[in-house]
Amino acid sequence: MLTTLPPSEPLAANPFFAFSVDFTAWEDDSHHLFSPKPVTSSSGSDKPEPEPAEPDHPVVSVVDERKLRRMISNRESARRSRMRKQRHLENLRNQLNKCRVENRELNNRLQFVLHHCNRLRTENEWLRSQRTFLLQKVANLTQILIFQQFQQPISPAWTCNTSLIPINQVN
Repeated sequence: MLTTLPPSEPLAANPFFAFSVDFTAWEDDSHHLFSPKPVTSSSGSDKPEPEPAEPDHPVVSVVDERKLRRMISNRESARRSRMRKQRHLENLRNQLNKCRVENRELNNRLQFVLHHCNRLRTENEWLRSQRTFLLQKVANLTQILIFQQFQQPISPAWTCNTSLIPINQVN
C-alpha cells in the first residue's frame, strides 16, 4: 500500500536525497539538515547546477507516485494475466486428457465392433456354404426319387382299365 508523505517531508521530493547530500551538512543546526549543498560538475567549471524550484517538487512527487502506482498496477495486471494463462493451459491439458480417454474408449469400441463384424461375416459365409450344400443335397435326393419312380414297373393296381378286372367280380 502506498503512503503519501506531506510536501514538507524531504523524502517526498526526492526519496534518494541522502545520496546527493554532502555529509558535512549533518550538523546540529536543523535548517541545514535536509538542504543539500549544490553539487559542482567535475568538468572543472565552477558553475553550480541550477537547483529545482520548490514548487516543482510536489509535481515531481505526484508524477513519481503516479508512475509507482502505474508500475504496481501493471505488475498486478501481469500477474492476473499469467494466472489466466495458467488456468487456460490447465483447462486445455484437462480437455486433452479427456479427449485421449474418450479416443481410447472409442478405439476399444471400434475394435470390438470390427471383431464382432468379422465373426458375423465368417458365420455368414459358413451359413451360405451350408445352404449351398443343403440345396445340392435336396436336388440330388429329388433326382433319386424321380429316377426310382421311372425304374418301378407299373402295377395293375395303378391302372384305370376295367378290362383287367376279373369277370367274376363284375355284376
